Amino acid sequence: MTDLIVDVKGLQVTGLNKKEALPLVKGIDFQVAKGKVVGVIGESGSGKSISMKALMGILPEKVTSEQSHYQFDGQDVNDASNLPIAMIFQDPMTSLNPLRKISYHLAEIIFRHDSDIADQEAEKLAVEVLKQVGINQAEKRLNQYPFELSGGMRQRVIIAMALLANPALLIADEPTTALDVTIQAQILALLKKLQLERNLSIVLVSHDFGVIAGMCDYVKVMYQGRIVEEGTVEEIFYSPQHAYTKKLLASADLDSDENVIYDVSQDDKTWQYITISPTHRYLKEVAHD
Repeated sequence: MTDLIVDVKGLQVTGLNKKEALPLVKGIDFQVAKGKVVGVIGESGSGKSISMKALMGILPEKVTSEQSHYQFDGQDVNDASNLPIAMIFQDPMTSLNPLRKISYHLAEIIFRHDSDIADQEAEKLAVEVLKQVGINQAEKRLNQYPFELSGGMRQRVIIAMALLANPALLIADEPTTALDVTIQAQILALLKKLQLERNLSIVLVSHDFGVIAGMCDYVKVMYQGRIVEEGTVEEIFYSPQHAYTKKLLASADLDSDENVIYDVSQDDKTWQYITISPTHRYLKEVAHD
């Protein structure tokens, strides 16, 4: 990939408890090209979401990260929490205060980015962004509480909140999992529309290969804290090389125990990437003499 918005090398994420340090992400390289959609797929616990939080600098307590190299839009990164990255989470209700109206949630972001903006202008901006994400009767919605909106509409509000931050990179972490199939399609279509209109870079985290196929330019397959294969959508779908990728493509349920093929987490093993093309590579164990 050329002209990168994100370029991270050697990302490690570690969870700390009283007895030991637990490796959650094991030295991955992660790149996102400008204006492209990168899918990250894998079963629960593979390291997808925690990797994204590390990129944003929003790791939970007792979880740390380090990397050998981190550039955002060509600039070295010292504090990831200040980067123009916005995140859409799986469950909108975890990001919305049920006791606050929609106007409060939008205003909080507007005033954070422009403390001098007049109240009337802030309201106008809030209405405008709600309309951009396909919410009808935007003025009315401002005065409603999250529980008064449907799940799909709440997710649109979350997307609106993300847009108010003027992100160069949007991370969507399982943005449609809690929605029914029809609403899922609408939300994905909205994300694609916004990506094309704004030339946004997007990372789409999902367990659904169908979603990945319809949305993404590139795919990274994660398993037990490592990227075991990455390539274009066509390369991953039509020429998978890693056994785990092949298993995922043949499976409808990524959370099933049957998907676990072998353990790539043991520290006494040595791994290397086998390059198939400039965009396609997979992880392979190195045989020892």
